[in-house]
Amino acid sequence: MQHELQVITAFGYAILISGFGYLFFTENGLDAGQWILQASLIWEFVIWQIKPRLSLNRPNAEAPLYKTLGWGNRLTILRGLLIAMTGGFLLLPHGNDFNDLLPALFYTLAALLDRLDGYAARKSKQVSILGSELDITFDALGLVIAPLLAISLGRLHYSYLLLSVAYYIYCWGLKYRSQHELALFTPPANAVRRTLAGFQMALLAVILWPVFQPSFTLIIGITFMLPVLFGFIVDWCIVCGWLVPGFVITIDRFSYDYFQPCLRGLLMLLLILIPAELNLFSAIKQLSFLPVSFLPVLIVFLSLGVILFGYAGRIGALILLLFAGEYFDHLPSPVLSTSLLFTLSWLLLLGTGRFSVWQGDDDWVKRYEGA
Repeated sequence: MQHELQVITAFGYAILISGFGYLFFTENGLDAGQWILQASLIWEFVIWQIKPRLSLNRPNAEAPLYKTLGWGNRLTILRGLLIAMTGGFLLLPHGNDFNDLLPALFYTLAALLDRLDGYAARKSKQVSILGSELDITFDALGLVIAPLLAISLGRLHYSYLLLSVAYYIYCWGLKYRSQHELALFTPPANAVRRTLAGFQMALLAVILWPVFQPSFTLIIGITFMLPVLFGFIVDWCIVCGWLVPGFVITIDRFSYDYFQPCLRGLLMLLLILIPAELNLFSAIKQLSFLPVSFLPVLIVFLSLGVILFGYAGRIGALILLLFAGEYFDHLPSPVLSTSLLFTLSWLLLLGTGRFSVWQGDDDWVKRYEGA
């Protein structure tokens, strides 16, 4: 495996050198040099994270080592390379297609691989502890690189960096308590953590593309961040013994039984409170990419219906968020419009909860592909 990792490392540097050459001839030598320096440092960090963990390339602690890294781990490492290539654009001047669109493309590919690497590992029957650890490590790295880039573009509020550093503070806290022989309690497994992390990567991939106005993306970043921060706080309270592990189950049950259904009710209330003179549906009809004028209105009503009845409500919330992003600057009261974004975002992240007709979308976001 050491030899295979050396080959992968060399392949990564070959890609970075190719990227340097491309930017050198299409942009300028100074930007190209800065890009490859930054990308190379991040790529070195990626390899540094892999080397000491090669002994974990096994399904469990008692099992023998796999002979190769396997396709799952290879795709995960490729994800690390794409994040490094994204990070190369930090501190570079913006305002041209190369410096704005290329990092969006690289990070979007990395986000897509986040779903595919686990699938490849399970289909090839080479699931490993290494893959699990690298997945978390590169998720955290991407949630530092992409937000910094989005903030520099003015598309994300700087408070999102609280989430970027939360994982590293959490890991430091675990190490500190272990070194000082303080009590350590393990938080229970929770599928919501993985789901929320996946949504963060998807959000950042969308925000990096110049599609929505900053007035919309700045708020959306906060709405997506808060549930994850809350999860870190709860986990830390459990680690320290301030809360019992069963508290997570209590929170999940409360959210499912009460909070998520209330979000559906709040959404209906907000849509009633939005002034009628906004004439929202007339504005929606003008969407240029839909040739049939009544179709957007029908889509909005259907989306509201599936949320109200809880029939794949996450999909309905996503569609309404896209419409809200298109017309956010035309919404009336800032309080109502912000509340609408919070409500739709949390319905997308958490689901519609109790009294739902069908929640197949929940099963899809929580399942492990290829299992």
